[in-house]
Amino acid sequence: MAEKNEALMDKIVSLAKRRGFIFPGSEIYGGLANAWDYGPLGVEMKNNIKARWWQTFVHRRSDMFGLDAALLMNTKAWEASGHLKEFSDPLVECKACHERFRAEDVNGKTCPICKKGELTSAKQFNLMLKTHLGPVESKDNEVYFRPETAQGIFVNFKNVVDTMRPKLPFGIAQIGKAFRNEITPGNFIFRTREFEQMEIEYFVPVADWQKYFEEWRLQMLAWIADLGIDKKDIHELEVPAKELAHYSKRTIDFEYKFPFGQKELFGLAYRTDFDLTNHGLDYTDDEGQKLIPHVIEPSLGVDRSLLAALLSAYHEETDKEGIRVVLKLPIWLAPVNVAVFPLMKNKPELVAKARDIFSSLKQNFSCVFDDNGNVGKRYRRQDEIGTPFCVTVDFDSLEKDTVTVRDRDTMGQEIIKISELKDYLATKLK
Repeated sequence: MAEKNEALMDKIVSLAKRRGFIFPGSEIYGGLANAWDYGPLGVEMKNNIKARWWQTFVHRRSDMFGLDAALLMNTKAWEASGHLKEFSDPLVECKACHERFRAEDVNGKTCPICKKGELTSAKQFNLMLKTHLGPVESKDNEVYFRPETAQGIFVNFKNVVDTMRPKLPFGIAQIGKAFRNEITPGNFIFRTREFEQMEIEYFVPVADWQKYFEEWRLQMLAWIADLGIDKKDIHELEVPAKELAHYSKRTIDFEYKFPFGQKELFGLAYRTDFDLTNHGLDYTDDEGQKLIPHVIEPSLGVDRSLLAALLSAYHEETDKEGIRVVLKLPIWLAPVNVAVFPLMKNKPELVAKARDIFSSLKQNFSCVFDDNGNVGKRYRRQDEIGTPFCVTVDFDSLEKDTVTVRDRDTMGQEIIKISELKDYLATKLK
């Protein structure tokens, strides 16, 4: 694997733009600071991550319920949750050039940009993004884009309990956008003002919170491994009490060794009964006793999942043709399952046969058709985007009804009957 340094980050950013994973937002108008658009391959990866997470933590469990709450909520919800008062980061400003930074991102008292200005003392900066509803802007119609998906779950707690009648412990899961007016966004898609979260609020009896906290810690480690991330690149940080969020009694940050430093990838928080209490919500057990469940919250970012997966999958290998770049993504995560080639594009019979096979496979798999350049170059292009299998149609395909299937990781090739190709690929891609 390529060494994790700034050069690797530059390669990932370049690859993402060049091959259609991630584009700068509003690029034709000069862009917008740290806004990113996901291209044809990037959106496939994002959808794969979200589908896998939903399948793992919702569909395969009998104690989990899904939700999709609105981005905008009544401002009273943010008052009750403490976000209007507490959701802030310490900010420092250069007295010379007036650049602003998160206090934790700068060392010393000198501006890292102009190198000469003195930094002010830290002051709190609220991260909520404000807007107004209706044609007139006034204090009465101020609303906020949600800075987390969690509150949409909490305010719907009673609705879910009343309609689904769950027994403790149970969870409510949600995937959706969140917004934070970050002081210093950066490092590609690592820290942005608009991002997507996969969150669960898992409701438990207070006496059992430590047991379920540990269970979720292990499940999050399993999810990280499923993304193809080496456990050696993960550090579990027990967040010190003085740095805990206002709602948390215990938090573990799962940190990943990014090229720009060891930073938070995912978080696991024990939110106690803070949110349900503040929203005035409770739960009635089978004996008719009212209680306020406590909450374990596994919170995972889609964008950071994708970035860490790309960094972990990126490999450079040297062979007789030069440097081979290959994304060794987990098969389920690859944006394209199968690429189909005719051996030669100037042979209409090969192209027609390859097109027929492509059309057939397209019904079951994510496929691309490629007849540009020689086969070796096509292999390189597919390796670079992480395609697990390439199918080449040659003259034996016309005479013997066989194709050559090439494996991304081993570069080994197998001759497969066309009639058996779907079953072969389904087994390999399972």
